[in-house]
This record gives sequence, C-alpha cells and structure tokens, in this order.
Amino acid sequence: MRYITPPRLALAALAGLAEILHLGWEALHGGIVSHHLLQRPDLPGLSNAWGLLLLPALAAWAAGRLPRRPATMQEGAPIALGFALPLLTGAALSLAFSLQLQALTEAIFFGMLLLAVLLPAHRPESLFGFALGMSWTFGAVLPTLVGGIIAGLSWLVRGTARWAWHAVRPA
Repeated sequence: MRYITPPRLALAALAGLAEILHLGWEALHGGIVSHHLLQRPDLPGLSNAWGLLLLPALAAWAAGRLPRRPATMQEGAPIALGFALPLLTGAALSLAFSLQLQALTEAIFFGMLLLAVLLPAHRPESLFGFALGMSWTFGAVLPTLVGGIIAGLSWLVRGTARWAWHAVRPA
C-alpha cells in the first residue's frame, strides 16, 4: 500500500497553492471562468474551480510514480525534462491561443503530437506538466483530458513500435 510521503504531499500542496492563487486572481477579475466542451455553449461547462481537486491529485500521482532517489543527476534528468518540456509546450500553446495566433496554435499542437510519438509523453510527470502549463488559460480539466488522450496515443504508438521491433529482430 502506498502512503502519502512528504515529497508527494509537498508537490500536491504547491500545485494546490498555485491553483488557489490562480482562482483568486480570476475571482477578483470577473469571476471564475467556465469552459464549454468543444467551445460550444450547448455542451456542459467545466469550471476552473475543478483544478483545486485535479491539479493536486495529478501532482501527488506524478510524485508517487517517481523513483525514490535517483542515484545520479543523469538519472533524474529525463524526469525533469519529462516535466519541463510538456509544461513549456502547454504554456506556449495557451499563450498562442490567448493571443489568437491560430497558425502558431496549430503548429504547436501538431508539433506536440509528433513529439508525443517520439518521446515518452505517457509518463505521469508529462501529463502533470502539460495540465499545469495550460491551466492558466483553459483550467485543469480540459488540458488533463487532452493530455490524457495524447498520453494514450504515445503509449500505444511507442508500445506497438517496441513490440514490432522485438518481433522482427533476429534472436
């Protein structure tokens, strides 16, 4: 049975604090925003307030999946990169969308899909980084759904490629 360890609790608390600050800013500037699925008002709206539950839970899950202690800095580097790259990509995508730069938004999104096939975007730290990077524009729910689909595609494509490589490789 896994227990909540101090690193998991600390990361979840930091994510919760960041979301409280974000929602506080929204509340003071016109109210907490809701986003409709597929940007259609006839579909259900999802409040950004769900981020208070979702981001700390994602943070605790991602921290719980990390190794206890990497033996060297080089072993910890892929984990940091697996968090930082999706975080920056999500933030860039949010910024391009906010500035209504349609071509740049599409280029970032499709470039991200290509990277997700080449890199292990199915890891928990990647999903957390992506959702955190996009949460200031889209809340936490929609980026988590999109990131989950991208993670699933990454897992499926990379797993299929690994299986095919082992199937055709001579023994």
